[in-house]
Parts: sequence; C-alpha cells; structure tokens
Amino acid sequence: MERKDLELLAPAGTWEALEAAVFAGADAVYLGGSHFGARAYADNFGPEEMTRAVRFAHLHGVRIYVTVNTLVDDEELPAVGEYLCFLSNIGVDGIIVQDMGIIRIARKVAPELPLHASTQMTVTNSAGVMFTYHNGMAQAVPARETSLKDLKTICTRTPSKIENFMHGALCICYSGQCLMSSLIGGRSGNRGRCAQPCRLPYTLINQDGKDMLAKVDAGHYLLSPKDLNTLDILPQLIQTGVKSFKIEGRMKRPEYVAVVTDIYRRAFDSYIEGHYHVPAEDKQNIEQIFNRDFTTAYMVGRPGRTMMSDRRPNNRGVLIGRVQSLAKDHTTGTVKLDKDLHLGDGLEFWVSVGGRVGTTVEHMKVNGKEVPVARAGSVVTIPVPRGIRLNDRVFRTYDNQLMQYAAQFFGEDHKKRIPLYFQVTAHLGQPMEITATDEEGNQGKALTGFIVEKARKHALDQAAVKKQVDRLGTTEFSLGELTCHLDEGVMVPMSEINEARRAAVDELTEKRLAAFLPPRKKAVWHNSVLDQRVNHGQRKHSELSVHVDTLEKAKVALEAGADVLILGGDSYTLPLLTLDDYKTIAGWVRNKGKKWLAATSRIVSEGQLKYYQNALAQWAALEPDAILIANNGLVEMARDTGAPLWLDYNMNTFNSQSILFWQEQGFSGITLSPELTLQQVSGLVKKSPLPLECLAEGALEMMVSEYCVEGSFLGHLDKGSCSFKCKEPGFLEDRKKERFPLKQDQFGRMHVLNGHPLSMLANVSEMEKAGIARLRMDCRSYSAEELGELVALYRGVLDGETKVEENRPHTTRGHYFRGVL
Repeated sequence: MERKDLELLAPAGTWEALEAAVFAGADAVYLGGSHFGARAYADNFGPEEMTRAVRFAHLHGVRIYVTVNTLVDDEELPAVGEYLCFLSNIGVDGIIVQDMGIIRIARKVAPELPLHASTQMTVTNSAGVMFTYHNGMAQAVPARETSLKDLKTICTRTPSKIENFMHGALCICYSGQCLMSSLIGGRSGNRGRCAQPCRLPYTLINQDGKDMLAKVDAGHYLLSPKDLNTLDILPQLIQTGVKSFKIEGRMKRPEYVAVVTDIYRRAFDSYIEGHYHVPAEDKQNIEQIFNRDFTTAYMVGRPGRTMMSDRRPNNRGVLIGRVQSLAKDHTTGTVKLDKDLHLGDGLEFWVSVGGRVGTTVEHMKVNGKEVPVARAGSVVTIPVPRGIRLNDRVFRTYDNQLMQYAAQFFGEDHKKRIPLYFQVTAHLGQPMEITATDEEGNQGKALTGFIVEKARKHALDQAAVKKQVDRLGTTEFSLGELTCHLDEGVMVPMSEINEARRAAVDELTEKRLAAFLPPRKKAVWHNSVLDQRVNHGQRKHSELSVHVDTLEKAKVALEAGADVLILGGDSYTLPLLTLDDYKTIAGWVRNKGKKWLAATSRIVSEGQLKYYQNALAQWAALEPDAILIANNGLVEMARDTGAPLWLDYNMNTFNSQSILFWQEQGFSGITLSPELTLQQVSGLVKKSPLPLECLAEGALEMMVSEYCVEGSFLGHLDKGSCSFKCKEPGFLEDRKKERFPLKQDQFGRMHVLNGHPLSMLANVSEMEKAGIARLRMDCRSYSAEELGELVALYRGVLDGETKVEENRPHTTRGHYFRGVL
C-alpha cells in the first residue's frame, strides 16, 4: 500500500485552518463557501478566498472539496447554479452534496465537477451507495452508524470511493434525518444551521412525570455523544477498503485541525510503512486539543451508554490531578499532578458545588520555588479561583505547549514552501535565461529582454544572482538550489533578472496546477436550465392519506373516511403487520374503492437489505397503488419490482429540481419535506409534474437513532441484548418542561417525537387551495380511538360538512407559516 491509496481528509473553516490542514499533511481538505454549506456558522470562504484556497492547495498537491450539502428552495436555485459553475471553473476537486435538485443541476451545467454524496444523504447500505454511483456520485459517505463489518461489505460490493468519518463530533441522530433543531428553534440542520439541541440537558421521565433514571448513576446530557476517535482501530478501518478518512471539525480552531491532522498523518504513514504505531504522547495530545471523552461509536458493536458524554456536552479537557490542600484564605492551593503543567496552561476545576470554574496558570511553585514547568508526580502550588474544595478534580483545558506546537502549521512565518531548483545562464551577447524546476519535474523558463553585455563596474556573480532569484516573496516557493553558468565580466540589470524570475515562476506555477488538475471546459449558467414549468391545472380536492401500523387502525381509518392507507414502515407497535394482514387490508381497500401504499423504513442497514428484497417482492405481488420509499438503498430494488413508487418526506424533497429528479427516477408521487412553508409548497405544486403530498397531522419524528436512551441506561445495551424491553413508555423532558415521546421501532431504533403533534385541521382549506394532492395523517403514535375521531374530523372538513376554526390545544402548525432558517 502507498500513501496515494489513502486520503486523509481534513476540515477547514478559516484560512488558518486550511494552512494547518495542508501543512500538517492532509491529502484533501473540505471547506464551505459563503452559502449552501452544512456549517453556516463557520467563517467559510468567499469567492476570492475560495479561488485562492484552491490555487494554494493545488500547488501543495492537496485536493479541495467544497460542501454544498444543504437543502435549497426554488428561490435559491439560480444562485446555486451560478455557484456550481464558479466552483467548477476555479478547479474545485469535488462538491459534497445532499439535495437531489443540486445534483440534477450540477450534472447539467458542470458535468466535469465531481460529486460526493454527503453523510446528510443518509446512505446506510451498499445499495444506497450504488444508487449514488448510478446518479453520478464518484464518492460516498456512509452513515456514521455503519459498522466495520458493513463498511467492508459496502467497499467490496460497490465501485465507489468510500469516505468515512474517523475523528470528531458525532450526531446522535442519523444525519439528514434530524428535525429537532428546526422544530424547537426554527434553525434547520438540513439548511446548515443546527442549534445542537442534542447537547442540551434532558430528563428521562415516565408517563407520570417520574425520573426513570433517579436510581441510575447518569448525567442529564442524554443525547450528547462522545467524540469519535479511531486511532486504536485505524488498521481495521483501513482494511475495510475505505479510501478517504475524514476528520470532522469545520467549526474548530486551526490548532485543532493542525494537531489532529498531524497525528493521523503520522499514524497513516506508520501503517503504510508496515509498523502501525501511535505514540502515547499523540494519544494524550489528541485528547488534550478537544474531547468529550472518546468512542468508536458503532464500528465495533452497540456501545449503549458508553458512547454518551452524559455529564458534559462540551470539551472536558484532560484530568491532571486533584486539589490536595488549600491556603487558609483559599486563594492558593496545591495539586498533586498526574501530568506535566506549564505556565500559560488553562485549568478548570470541577467543583462539588456550582459546576466548574477556570483559571490560567500565570505563576506556580514547586517546593517553594517559582518554576516554568511542574512535572508529573510533583505537588504544585498555584492561585485558585473562589469556591474550590479539597479533592476537586482539576482538568487542563488549554495546553500552552501544545498550542505553540500547533501554531507551527499555519501563519506566514510557518509556511512550508515548495523548493525550486533554478538554473541561470548568462552568455555575452545573448539574453539571460532563467529556468525554474520543481521536484515533480514541472518547469518554467524565461529570457530577459536585455542582451548580456560587458560589465562597466560590477560584474555579475552567483551571489548577486542568488539574491535576486531568492526574492520569492509571498509565493508558495522557496529557493532550493541554484546553478549558474555566467560568462566572466558580464552584467544584467537586477530589474531584468527579477522580471525573468517572475515569468519563469509563473510559467512553472501554471504547469504545476495543470498537472494536478487538467483544465476543464468553462461551465456557464443559464436560468433557462430551470424553465420547466408544468401547467396541469389545480386539483379541486385533496385526498386524505392515513399512515397506520396495525390491523385495527387500518380498519378504523377506512371506516372513518381515509382515501389512502399507508401500511407499515417504521412501526411503533408490535407485533408487526404480517403478509396476511397486508392481503386482508388490500381487500378492504379494494372493496371501498380506495388506495393503499406499502411503506419502508427510513433506515435500512446492510444486513436488512435481504429482508426488504423479499418484502418488496411480496408487496408488489399484492398490487399496491404504490410502494412508499424512505431509504435511497431501496429505490433501485423497488423499481425492479415494477410497482409504482412514491417518495417519503424524510428524503428531503425541497425544490422543483428535486421533484424532476425523482420523476426521472420513475416515481409517481412525492411527500414533501415538512420544513417547507405552505407558500413554498404552493409554488412547488404549480411546477410539479407529479402529485404532491404534505403532512397535516401527527407527531413529527424529530430524530431516528441507533442509540436508545432507555435501553442504554436501563437495559444495559452495552453488555449485549437489552433487558429493559420497553417496559413503559418514556419521554425526554427539557429545561422548559416540554416532553418528547420516545418510540422504539421493530429494529430497535429510537424515534424522538415532537411533544406537540402537527395539526392543520383548521387550515385544511388553505392546503387544498395550494393544490396539494394528498394530506397525510401519521397516526402510528395514536390509539385506534384517537385515530378514528381525527380521521372523521378531517374527512368532514374536506367534504365541507364540518367547520373547524381553531386547532386542538398543545398542537403545532410546524413550519407551514414560519419556515426555517
């Protein structure tokens, strides 16, 4: 194995972080532009800086990938198109994408711009990777929940280059499936503005409001995972066949990027050289630079509570000792050190009362003497903040020495310049020739406009030539070696030497850039790309579709007036509907002249593909009106059955280009993203060649996760199988006393529901006027009795027999009238 076989992919949110990544040894860097990236709060790169960044990275042999991985609405599509053309024209090596509308546009206007499937696309199996590959994506990031075993299968079964996260912050929800930030605060993770509600405190309570973890040693940050760290399993991760290894952290400081990239660079190099080794100091430093404690997530098993940083959601630093004694006035204290301490270090004391307090070490004493360094094992005396008590733990949150080391990887004073080898020839009666050559053999030549002549005063020598050739200024180059062939007693003006040097270096630069990335055809944006309007007329009435997961609910929904039944998918109720149940319900539906759809789960792991292959064939044989697809790995499999296909809302259809993409994939209808406003929906209806459905009723799913709070803290999931067995329904209660119901599906995944169900009962007429083909009621979390009453109400309103002025209390209208950022 060679270095070129593995790609170390580092993040950058600022220019300093980009330099840190490149100079610390990254093979590629991913960064965001001013718009359309999933870290809207990073500094990100404007057009001029982006152009400069690509040129800088390419000169150093490093690829640049740009995140264009948010959902965009129709008003933003022209700007997206222009941006894609810009990125292609400046030589970006790939864009990381989520939105199928962006993918459709990119393939039309910038076909030479490589596409990478973002983790936001929720690719959970090899069939999902194949789906992205068949739609023009050369590289794909499987979900972070994927095990090493499944990664190996994916790499074996697919021709795509597989990219995988190996270090940094984790989302507790499957990426691309989280609505929690937008539903709570209007800031959408799918639009790059996640407010990180997973890092807030929650209490696990039962239906009576009692703390279910009162007798369990647990913190309150029940949705906050530890950070991913794969240094201990990196050889196994490499052996899966993954080719690109990604560090999370576009919001992180350049020092973080420098330290983490440098450590993984050396770890990879040691593996390639055949003696994998990570020094203890590197493990300490990677912990010191930032950690919420570490985990390997789902790569080697189901970690349960051991994956969670439930006592602290942010950087905890490194434990360096405990307070051993305090002065009478409590202004100084002694600490028995487990690790070295340096002046300038930042400390945090985990006090028993009042949380945590911090200080910076500006002076310290060992054995009564002032010292710049106190070694591990010694007892050090330092000033301490108020409130410190004996035995309080002391954590170092800022390592001054490590930060100084990290600073060597960025900034003008620490540039790692590319050495050039110059040859200068000056023969009497001819122009001077300057040739610059890099280590790869790229070459630039230039002649002076001046003809070499006899010197009147000072003859040209190698020292004088070197002084001018070495004036490479703020370029990325430095003088490596200089060879001179100078006739004796000749002269050339210094300005002429400088101009020829500049010309030679400029020519070499362009050749070096072209060798790294051959020139592309110029991409040009035309708004006509979007001119695909459809005039199918307004629908007079909306159908009422009801999602159920039991035989009883199906029967009640039909009797209450449902036009369409959606069966199965992620079921909150056991036992599951059987094939005989599907046959029975299909018979009821046909007798009433109604319709039915068979639904899939939104998450399908590699091991569940075979189950769905059988299920899809069995459902298709029953001739449903459509199969509702909620996972991209099932698209091609379901299409092969010949059954009509309908796209579910969690596939995040947000614009008219996405609608056209799915129409081209053979879909007969789409349920739109619940993050759209009613006005946006109305605009899409006018352009859509397909019937569109919107959610109108039900507890919206805020998260779907492999992690289960109850199973982890009450069922000992980390020990093996879960012993809790869903004995009672649980709720997460936040600081404002809002309750979010927890549901487990048939595969053991946890679904966090919004405590305020969506209800558009009082706005049905507005939804109908918008031309929405179907209004969906998600009744999986409702009892059969509740379902029957609500379906009958919606039926009455749709038929004009019932008037509803206000929605039920404790419900929400979601984003239909407030949108998302």
